[in-house]
Amino acid sequence: MTRQSREPIGIGVDFGTTNSVVALAFPGGEVESLSWPSATGPTSTFRTALTFWREGRVVEHVAGPEAIARAAKPVGEQRFIQSLKTHLASTLFSETRLYGKRFTIEDLVAAFLGHLLEGFRLPDYCSVACGRPVVFAGANASETLACARLETAYAQVGLQHIDLAYEPLGAAYWYARNLKRDETVLVADFGGGTSDFSLMRFSHVEGRLEAKALSHSGVGIAGDTFDYRIIDHAVAPHLGKGATYRSFEKRLPIPAFYHASFSQWHQLSWLKSGDTLSELRKLAAASDRETELEALATIVEMDMGFALYRVIGDLKAALSRDDKATLLFEGEGVRIETEVARADFESWIAPDLARIDGAIDEALQLAGLAASGVDAVFITGGTSYVPAVRALFDRRFPGEKIHQGDAFQSVASGLALMAADRVGAV
Repeated sequence: MTRQSREPIGIGVDFGTTNSVVALAFPGGEVESLSWPSATGPTSTFRTALTFWREGRVVEHVAGPEAIARAAKPVGEQRFIQSLKTHLASTLFSETRLYGKRFTIEDLVAAFLGHLLEGFRLPDYCSVACGRPVVFAGANASETLACARLETAYAQVGLQHIDLAYEPLGAAYWYARNLKRDETVLVADFGGGTSDFSLMRFSHVEGRLEAKALSHSGVGIAGDTFDYRIIDHAVAPHLGKGATYRSFEKRLPIPAFYHASFSQWHQLSWLKSGDTLSELRKLAAASDRETELEALATIVEMDMGFALYRVIGDLKAALSRDDKATLLFEGEGVRIETEVARADFESWIAPDLARIDGAIDEALQLAGLAASGVDAVFITGGTSYVPAVRALFDRRFPGEKIHQGDAFQSVASGLALMAADRVGAV
């Protein structure tokens, strides 16, 4: 991590589903992001991932670029975990055991945050704003539980007093820093797990910019959901999805649990247990598609989740440019190659787009505004580059009103400004 020669007065932490960012605000409104070493040079985005392994009786772990490096070139037995944030609001996930050691979800998040903030000294007078989605991801998500877990995890790494702030509010602050006139702004923040929207009214009062929140909305659908659709439609069919197995002279479908968990980043790593893999291989041996199900078991056992993530990410990027692209995944004797058309991808995510579209409508309705009453639209987050997502805004707003923000830095930078503003220093 880079070390700052000056003392910040505000800190913004964007703990994301896919990537995390830490920004520092200084007197006068200047903002800088922390950076960390990686295999390709310094990076200001810290991958939200952990890799665990055991040395003797000690369970070790690394996060961010180091976790990715170990995932890309595994060293012995290890567990690669990503999309931790998706578990925060789930009452079904409370703890797990890794190499015999118990970890609650708070422990896992704290372990990650410890690496994210390692070596950083927090000044006593500094204000800290930490991001949270408007709506947490997951079925039957508990907002109260998720916020409590976040606060506990931050407290475990020494941040006892934090302000949890909506992530689109952070992006709104970042957009508004250079405003010269009053504006009503729709902010759309597309993360890995959620899509969040805030309508803000920015006004200049006695030389100071004031912000008023008009409405917030969100939905637990974003980049990870789109990845799920690709895996479910283009990858899982090559790994035994839809197979049957013989049991007492009957043909039964392979339990959906295996492919459903495989297709979701926050569930994939939990398939890697001795009992689960043993049962999967027994089913494979009795199935009509043994080779494909063995390939599924190999991907799980050899911790190839990150390699698959990169392939899916590359495919999404290619489909943002081209009408079709080739998905190629190979390793450890497994090879999957298939062509994906953008039209097919958009048909797979059509139900998800409809829910995102509904959340945009909800933000406008709660604010009592028509689209024509919005002066500007500020879009941030990696999923905002998906053409079908951008089209949701193009249908409502003239092109000159739409502004694309930095996919990763906007939220954390705005949160840092919010933190500094709360102590009256910016």
